[in-house]
Amino acid sequence: MAANQQDKKKRPLLVRVGKALRPWFNNFIAKDSLVPNTPNLDNKLFPWVAALEAAAPLMIKEFQAVMAERERVPALRDLSPDHRRIAPDNRWKSFFLYGYGIAVPENCAKAPVTAQLVAGIPGLCSALFSILEPGGEIPPHKGVTKGMLNAHMGLGVPRDRDNCWIQVADDKLHWDEGKVFVFDDTYRHTVQNNTDDVRGILFIQFERPTRGLGRLMQRIFLDGVKKSAFVKDAKDNIERWNRIQAELEKA
Repeated sequence: MAANQQDKKKRPLLVRVGKALRPWFNNFIAKDSLVPNTPNLDNKLFPWVAALEAAAPLMIKEFQAVMAERERVPALRDLSPDHRRIAPDNRWKSFFLYGYGIAVPENCAKAPVTAQLVAGIPGLCSALFSILEPGGEIPPHKGVTKGMLNAHMGLGVPRDRDNCWIQVADDKLHWDEGKVFVFDDTYRHTVQNNTDDVRGILFIQFERPTRGLGRLMQRIFLDGVKKSAFVKDAKDNIERWNRIQAELEKA
C-alpha cells in the first residue's frame, strides 16, 4: 500500500517532466527518422507487413475465437487508467498479446499464430486485439512520442464499412479485413464506429526506424515509459484480470 501511495505521489511530477521534454525528444526523433515524418506511411517501408497480410485468415480465426468469449475481454479504461480520457466508456476493449515488449502468456496462448507473427516485428512495443463496440467513439487526441508508429490490420470489419473509420490529420481511413495501414499517431486522430457491428483490429505499436542522435533520444524516452507507472499499472491490471478469469473458469 505504501509503495502504491508513493507511486501516485511521484506520478504527477513524472508526467509534468515528460510533457515538458516530449517536444524536444520528438524533434530529434523526427529529424533522424529513416521513414517519412508524414501522417500515413507506405506499407512497402515495412517488409513485415506482407507477412502479416499473408497470414490474415489464420489471425482472423484466432480473433473470432476470442470474440466468442467477448465478455472476457476487458475495457481498455479498466486496464489503463491513463487512457480514461480517450476511453470514456466500456465500448473500447483490448485483448493484449504484448504491452511495451512484455508478453501476456495467457493471451498469447489463445492466439498463438498472431503472437508469433507480431513477435517478429522489429522494435515491437505492443500488440493487441482492439475492439470497438457499436456506437463506440475514441475522441480526438495525439500520441505521446514520435518514437513509435502504429499499424492497424482489419480482423472484423462492420458491414456498413463507410460509417466506421479513423481520421488521421486530414485523411479518413477505413479498415479492410486482412489489410494493414501504418500511421503516425502524434498527428491528431479520432475513431468512430457509427454502425451496429463490432469493429475488430490487430493494433500494433512499433519503434520508428531511426538513426544517430534521434535513435538515442528514442531509446531514452521509450525506456522511461517502460519503467513508468503508466506501464506498471496496466501490466498489474492485465494480470489481475486474467487471474479473475482463470478463477471463473475453474468455478
